[in-house]
Amino acid sequence: MKPVLLIVDDERATRSVLTQALEDGYEVYAAANGKTAREILESEPVDILLTDLRLGGESGMELIDEARRAERPPTCIMMTAYGSPDTAAEAKKHGAYYFLTKPLNLDEVELLLRQASHTRNLEARNRELTDKLQPTSGLHDMLGDSPAMRVIFDRIRQVAPTNATVLIEGETGTGKELVARALHALSPRSKGKFVAVNCAALSPQLMESELFGHEKGAFTGALKRRIGRFEEANGGTLFLDEIGEMDMPTQVKLLRVLAERTIERVGSNEPIPVDVRIVAATNRRLQEMVEDGSFRQDLFQRLNVVEVHLPPLRERAGDIVLMANAFLQRLCEENHKPALSLSRAALEKLRRYSWPGNVRQLRTAIEHGVVMCEGTSIAPRDLPDYLSKQEDKEEARRENVRTEPGEFNLAALEWRTICRALQTTRGNRSLAANLLGISRRTLQRKLAEHPEAITYSSL
Repeated sequence: MKPVLLIVDDERATRSVLTQALEDGYEVYAAANGKTAREILESEPVDILLTDLRLGGESGMELIDEARRAERPPTCIMMTAYGSPDTAAEAKKHGAYYFLTKPLNLDEVELLLRQASHTRNLEARNRELTDKLQPTSGLHDMLGDSPAMRVIFDRIRQVAPTNATVLIEGETGTGKELVARALHALSPRSKGKFVAVNCAALSPQLMESELFGHEKGAFTGALKRRIGRFEEANGGTLFLDEIGEMDMPTQVKLLRVLAERTIERVGSNEPIPVDVRIVAATNRRLQEMVEDGSFRQDLFQRLNVVEVHLPPLRERAGDIVLMANAFLQRLCEENHKPALSLSRAALEKLRRYSWPGNVRQLRTAIEHGVVMCEGTSIAPRDLPDYLSKQEDKEEARRENVRTEPGEFNLAALEWRTICRALQTTRGNRSLAANLLGISRRTLQRKLAEHPEAITYSSL
C-alpha cells in the first residue's frame, strides 16, 4: 500500500509539478488552502503532510499544529520561498520533520519523503511491538515477538503443567532464570517455593551441604542442623543455574536424588523424601562436556527430558525495540525519572549493536541512557560508548581488508570475506548477508559454490 501524501500550496504550478513527480510512489492529495487541507486530513489517513509556509492569508505553521493534534498525526514537512534559520527553527518547534527552501530540488524532495516514510514505518512498528507487551506478561516479564521466542513461549506453556525435568541452554544474559520462573509460575507447584542455586558460586566443599543440608557436628563449623535447598524447595521448584560447573561427586549424588527422590543430609544416613521439580540451566554445551568426560552422561540424560534453547539477542534483533521500550518504562520509574522516549537515532544504534551480553546488557544500556538523559528523549550520546566503538571497529574492518599471500585472487578474496562474515556472526547466515551487504539468497548461492562450506565448522 502506498503512503498517503498531502501537498498544500497556493501555487497551482507547484502542486502540479509535485503531484506528477510523486504520484508513482505515493497516493497524492493536493490542496490550495488550509480549509481544503483540513477536510482531507479529517477524511483520509494522511501519512505525510508537505505544506507551504504561506497559504494566502493563512500560515502553514497553524496547519501543522492542527495536524499534529490528530490521533494519528502525519509526518509534517514545511517548504517556503522565504527561508531563514529562525523560520526553520520555528517550524521544527511546531513539529515539522524537515524544512525545505524553494525553489525545490525534486531529487531532494523524493529522498526526504523516502526517509520520512522509513522513519514513520519504524515508529509504527515500535508502537505495534509495545502494544504486544501485555500478552507476554503472563510469562514473568519474558519479552519477545520474534518467531523463535513465540516457539519458546509455546513450549513453556506446554511443559509447565507437567513434572518433567527441564534443561535450559543459552548464553549468559539471555534470561534463563526467567524461563525457570515462568515454568514454576504456570505449574501446579506455583504455590510452593521457587528456590534458585547458582552452582558456579559454590565451592565443591560447600555444594553438597548447600543442596542437601547437614546435621549438627557433621564437620568442623557445623554447629547446628541446616536444611538444604532440596528440602527448602519441597513441593515447589529447584532451579540449578550453571549446572555445568557442578563437580563430579555432587553430580553422582544429584543423579541418585533424581532417581530415588530422596536426599540424605551430610552427616546422616537417613533418607528424606522430597517432592521437587528440577529445572537446570547452563551457558555451556553439556553434550560436549559429556563427550570430553567432564559431565556425566547419565545425569545429562536425566536432566535433558525437555530442552529449551534460548537464542542470543543478536539472532532475534526484531525483539530489541520491544524490550528496549519495556525496560525504558520500568527504569524511568525505578530511577524516579519522568517518562522518556528513545529517539529514532538511538533506536537505530540499539538495533545495529550485536549485544554479546544479550538481554541483560540491553537493560544496562537503557538504564545508562535513562540516567544520562537530560531532555525528554534518549539520544545516541546518552547511550554507553561501547555501542559507538563497535560501529567504528566494523567500519575500520570494512575499509581495511587484510591482504595475505595468495589473497590477490579476486575469488579467493571474496571467499575469505564471506568466511570472516560468518565467523563474526557465529554462522548466522542472515546476519552475515546483512554484514556483507548482499541478500541471503545471494549468500546461499555463493556458499553452494563451495562444497567445503556445507558445515560451518570448516570455516
